[in-house]
Formats: sequence, structure tokens, C-alpha cells
Amino acid sequence: MAKSTGKPIATSKPSKLMKKTESSDQTVLKKEVGMDASEVEADAVAGIAPDVQAENVEDKTELTIEKRLIALYTLQQVHSQIDKIRIIRGELPLEVQDLEDDIAGLETRVDNYIQETIAQEKSITDKKNAIKDSHALIKKYEDQQMNVRNNREYDSLTKEIEFQNLEIQLSDKRIREFTANLEQKKAEIDSLQKLLQDRKNDLEIKRNELDDIIAETEKEENELVKTSENNKKYIEERLLTAYTRIRKNARNGLGVVQIERDACGGCFNKIPPQHQLDIRMHKKIIVCEYCGRILVDDGIVNATQ
Repeated sequence: MAKSTGKPIATSKPSKLMKKTESSDQTVLKKEVGMDASEVEADAVAGIAPDVQAENVEDKTELTIEKRLIALYTLQQVHSQIDKIRIIRGELPLEVQDLEDDIAGLETRVDNYIQETIAQEKSITDKKNAIKDSHALIKKYEDQQMNVRNNREYDSLTKEIEFQNLEIQLSDKRIREFTANLEQKKAEIDSLQKLLQDRKNDLEIKRNELDDIIAETEKEENELVKTSENNKKYIEERLLTAYTRIRKNARNGLGVVQIERDACGGCFNKIPPQHQLDIRMHKKIIVCEYCGRILVDDGIVNATQ
């Protein structure tokens, strides 16, 4: 028998297999290339984005500091205008307050003197009643003397009569003293009441003058106060507290000042060039190292105008 020879292996199938393998490899390659490209793109974005983000944050910080400085300088200008309005009033508010205090003190003194006079009058009345009682006792003792049985009873009644006479003399003395004090207190009350009326008249005149000035400037002052409250919203609490403390300690009420001729506008001390450059950069809030006032440059001043 002849040996059967095996059929040759078809080459088409391996070729298809190879094609499939090549196509799968190409797909994998494309996927890998696509992933590499996206990764490269992501890496590039990740490498650039932090810098851009940092720049945006820095710009925002600069704007925030600049806005704070503008708000602070505007607030200072508003407070300066309010101070000018209050200076126009002059010493009238203090004079009115002093007159009110004087009137309150005088009224208290008058009330105290009136209470003392009432007490003095009551004491005089008591002493007069005591004198009447002493006279009644003396008459009683004298009647008893007419019915005594021995000298000892008579001497005892005599001593009682002498004692009541001394009580009458003492009461008369006290009445004279109380009367003199009462007259003195009444005279002082009359004097104080006249002085009190004069003070009330002065107070009325001063109040009318103050009311006229307040009526002229009240509307403007209220608008300035409202503007001041609106500006405070843009300033953080810590910075506003520092500004208020500086302004309170300053003699002229200036907490934020402009640089003038390379010097502080509050204490007029020289400011180093490096500090002036930092102030113009608006990177941070800088205060005068001599007086502690907050410093601003011409850019902030022009921005507020």
C-alpha cells in the first residue's frame, strides 16, 4: 500500500492570523500612542497650570491688597471730613456737657439743703414742744411744793424745777442755733436757685446754637457716616482694628497717610527708598516705622479721587 502523504498546510490561514496579530498590535500601539499623547498633554498641562494658577492667585492678592489700601485711604478721607464738621461745632458740645453737669450738681445741692432745712425746722418744733413740756412740769412741781410734808421733799422738787429750767435754757439755745442755720441754709438755697436759673438760661442758649450747627451739618455727616460704614465692609476686622487704634492715638486723627517728598505724611520722617518701592508695589500693607501710620503712594490717592 502506498503511504498517503499529508495535505500541505494552508498558508492562507496563517496569513490571516498574522494580519490579525498585526492589526491587534497596531491597535495596541495606537492605544499606547494615544495614552502617551494624552499623558504627555496632561503632563504638559500639569507643568504649566501651577504657574498660571500661581500667577492668577498672585494677581488676585495684589488686587486685594490694592483694594484694601484704597478702602482704607477712602475711609480716612471720610473720617477727616467728619472731623472737620465736628471741629466746626467747636467747644459747644463740651460746654453744653459742662453746663448739664453743673446744673445736675446744683440741683443736688439745692435738694440736700432743702432736706436739711426740713430737718432743722423739725428740730426747732421738737425743742419748742420740749419747752412746753418743761413749763408744764415746772407748774406741776410748784403745785406739789405747796403740799410737801418735809424739807427733803421740798428740796427734791426744787431740784426738779431747776433741772427743767436748765432744759428750757438749753432748748432755747438749740432753737437759736437751729434758726441761724436755717436762715443760712435758706440764703444759700436762694443763691443756688438764682445760679441754677442762670445756668439753665446759658444751657438753653448753647443748646440752640449747637442745634443750629447740627441742623446745618447733620445731613452731610450722616451721609459721610454711611459711606464710612460701607467702606468698612471691604476691610478685614484685624486691619480695621489696627486702623482705629492708630487713628485714636494720632493727634490729628490720621491713620492712613500719603508719602510726600519721600517722607511720611503724618510724622514727616524720611522713608527709605526700598520701603517706598515696596509701597508702590502694593504687595503688602506697610506702616511708618516711626509713627505707625499706614502708608500709601500716589497711585492709591489718585485711585480714590
